[in-house]
Amino acid sequence: MRIGVFDSGLGGITLLNQAIRQMPEEYYLFYADTDHVPYGEKTREQIMRYVSDSARFMIDNGCKALVIGCNTATSVGISHLRKEWPDIPIIGIEPAVKPAMTRYRKSGRILVCATAITINGEKLERLIERLKGTEVVDKIALPGLVRLAESGHFEKEPVENYLRAAFSGLDLKAYDCIVLGCTHFNFFKDSFQDLFPGTPVIDGSRAAIAQLKRRMDAAGLFITPQEKEKLAGQPQIVWYESGRAVTDESELARIGKLRERWLELN
Repeated sequence: MRIGVFDSGLGGITLLNQAIRQMPEEYYLFYADTDHVPYGEKTREQIMRYVSDSARFMIDNGCKALVIGCNTATSVGISHLRKEWPDIPIIGIEPAVKPAMTRYRKSGRILVCATAITINGEKLERLIERLKGTEVVDKIALPGLVRLAESGHFEKEPVENYLRAAFSGLDLKAYDCIVLGCTHFNFFKDSFQDLFPGTPVIDGSRAAIAQLKRRMDAAGLFITPQEKEKLAGQPQIVWYESGRAVTDESELARIGKLRERWLELN
């Protein structure tokens, strides 16, 4: 059985890589809902339908645990998924506001960057309120980064021009920590570090996979020798885009470049 990793597009590759780094013996199914990316520009009703359909596909294809590698999908749909499949570990990703507040903040502010739905969602607002960060946390939506990541444009000049324009009303020196609240944004960590020199730029991928490991351990779901033997000769990762198996060499090469970029930055 495989671990299912889901995202609205290819940003979840950052979580997949983190999962392979922490659990190299496991096998994975990666599902990118590329027909509907970006989720951050869809209605909550549409996102709920996409998330439910994608989760059902992964479970029907034998996934023993799911990782929702999309902050927007987590914000909108994870409670529904956990009610629908209570016996399957379902781990979501959320902006790493807690470590930003408890480990990195000194006397300055925290900047959370995400999609509009995550930024405006009740889930993030409740998290900030619970951490008593309402007065010190700023939020900004950066939808253009999703499009740049999906199209494979990582050249620093257009990326940093976009970010400078988005941050034009902010005092960039006021922040103790930058939180990347969308997995697509992790591909641009170097540009954030250039614009905020010396400021920690963090995301929630490592913590999400650590939580997945704990849940799988508690449920006895780590791969067994028998499963390894059954899966021998099969690829460690099988790729799907909106329910279609990815076999095109050019698309697999594009995916490979995204994986390599994450490894370069992490």
